[in-house]
Amino acid sequence: MIKRILRPCLLALALTVGAVLPVSAAAFSDVPSDAWYAQAVNTVADAGIMNGTTSASFSPDEQVTRGMVMAVLWRLAGSPDPAAPAAFSDVEDWYYYADAVAWAQETGIASGLGDGTFGGGSIVTREQLSVFLYRYSQQAGHELANGVLDLYNDVDSVHDWALDGMAHAVGAGLITGTDAGSLEPAGPATRAQLAVILQRLMTPAVG
Repeated sequence: MIKRILRPCLLALALTVGAVLPVSAAAFSDVPSDAWYAQAVNTVADAGIMNGTTSASFSPDEQVTRGMVMAVLWRLAGSPDPAAPAAFSDVEDWYYYADAVAWAQETGIASGLGDGTFGGGSIVTREQLSVFLYRYSQQAGHELANGVLDLYNDVDSVHDWALDGMAHAVGAGLITGTDAGSLEPAGPATRAQLAVILQRLMTPAVG
């Protein structure tokens, strides 16, 4: 009985991460029609790839989490059924990203944190996101790109484990540098940025 009482509360908390029912982007009060990410939000919202954080909000500046990234990539892949549940102690089977995490683990797109957990609520940096995109493209059979990272003034800040991922993301036009000519690999990715990246992945010329 206690579990049944707690579950709706926990589920409501999980929904704030991105599992709200799909809504037309035009209904998002925090997405101005002239925003640089507005068209991308429309595209991913209409396709059911990304949802609002509430029925009226998209929260474009909210930072992206590991669970959220797995959910959108899984949806982009057609929401395939995983062979088995996610094998992480912190991923309950009713979490909105549970099947996505199981799929990501099976395909090698993402793994755990080394302690038996997945860390679905952990913030994703730009270089971490690039690695997930690189592995997704590998799994999907997309042609891999090899962008020139030396053009950016903070290339030395990119970790060795993220170099291939960042080179692909930059070469494929998925991730671009800032106006200051930097990659900001350790900077957090936002929902607006993720929407734009997903729109580019959905474009045949890019993906």
